[in-house]
Amino acid sequence: MSSQLGISREKVQAILDYEHSVLFTQREVTVLRYADAMTRNPVEIPNAVFHVLKTIYDDMQIVELTSAIAWEHYRARFNHALGIEAEGFSEASFCLLPPRTSESEASQ
Repeated sequence: MSSQLGISREKVQAILDYEHSVLFTQREVTVLRYADAMTRNPVEIPNAVFHVLKTIYDDMQIVELTSAIAWEHYRARFNHALGIEAEGFSEASFCLLPPRTSESEASQ
């Protein structure tokens, strides 16, 4: 899907290290930081991340962005809980997984 949207494979591969990649704009880095913060349990958005987000987007855009991120989390957790597997629509694609850093994360 990313290639259909004009996102290069190189950029997709760089997403795990987006903080240090020159392939992402400051706007993209800000959104990725926000998405990362929304992924943590418990969800705690650092003030610095939200402040930068508010300099780029208006309130309605932030609500829409938050909704899109939350929806993807919902779908992923729903599918995982019910053991729903991919149906092959993304054959020949890849999904990057961050490296696990501790034994406790491996059990999650």
